[in-house]
Amino acid sequence: MKKEILARLVVLVLVSGMGLSALVFRIGDNSGIVEVHAAMPEKGGWLTDSIEAQVGEPLVLSLVSDDVVHSFALGQSDFEPVDVLPGVPTEITLTFDEPGPYTFYCTRWCGADHWRMRGTITVTGDEPFSKDLPDPPLYLQLGIDIDDPHENHDLVLDEQPSALRGSVLGLTTPSEFLTQAYYRSHSPHQVWDELRKVPSTSELSESQIWDVVAWVWAQNTNSTKLAEGEALYQRDCAACHGVDGDGEGIFGAEEISGDGTPHEAGFDGHTIEAPTSFQDAGQMLTASPALLQGKIIRGGMGTGMPSWGLIYTEEQTWNLVDYLWTFQFQKSQE
Repeated sequence: MKKEILARLVVLVLVSGMGLSALVFRIGDNSGIVEVHAAMPEKGGWLTDSIEAQVGEPLVLSLVSDDVVHSFALGQSDFEPVDVLPGVPTEITLTFDEPGPYTFYCTRWCGADHWRMRGTITVTGDEPFSKDLPDPPLYLQLGIDIDDPHENHDLVLDEQPSALRGSVLGLTTPSEFLTQAYYRSHSPHQVWDELRKVPSTSELSESQIWDVVAWVWAQNTNSTKLAEGEALYQRDCAACHGVDGDGEGIFGAEEISGDGTPHEAGFDGHTIEAPTSFQDAGQMLTASPALLQGKIIRGGMGTGMPSWGLIYTEEQTWNLVDYLWTFQFQKSQE
């Protein structure tokens, strides 16, 4: 019980920074400059990782790398990442309209511990930060334990389910299967099992029902959402999980020894599991979108998976989840 309460508090803190106001971005304001050095994580990461600012007052940062090319990005905002070059200071100016914590991070992968390159800008004003906390993430509302093993390694499909084929087969699917609330709270395998009991689809073959499941998933996204999800995946996830979602990204492989056993993480001494393969049907088809979003927001404790709750907006987390299903389902969104 205590662990669950603690987990809820942690997640509420993580998502409390969502809904940040617009930022003004300018180059060349030289007053009150804060120098921020970047280095590879094993050399310290952001050597200035805690910055204070005032609402409405320009914050001028001078960014410089001490080794390789890094970048400076600001979570939950429209701020475009800025490259941080070795030995070449780059000045940026940020003006915040509202108080609160703002997380900055690096988007240039420089090693397996790249994701540790995060810092915080704490913005204060005349009025204290008093925004209402958002609703808890869906996985907490549903009581999902995202650390509980859910995979079914016996689940192997003969072919990849097709949303296009399912669009014809699923025309008589009851409307409750197509709602966003239903989609986000059920795993594909749960939906497949329930569709077998529905008169309109009960006569279909097992593979045909999987096609209908793929179609149900396709109804809850679109090409714009998938495009943003893919961009986030390729930028922040592919280095570990692989460009093709096979779990064999260039930095993910560094965490696993030659015999397949986890390495010890040099940062804290804990072992790290291999990155999840999103091509693994036993893993993915037994996971609900709510569970996947929870792992993105909170991170996978003990797996090396970082928390993205202070980086992504809620919409971005759902778009990324939508994209992950493309490694399992042939999509038909246009």
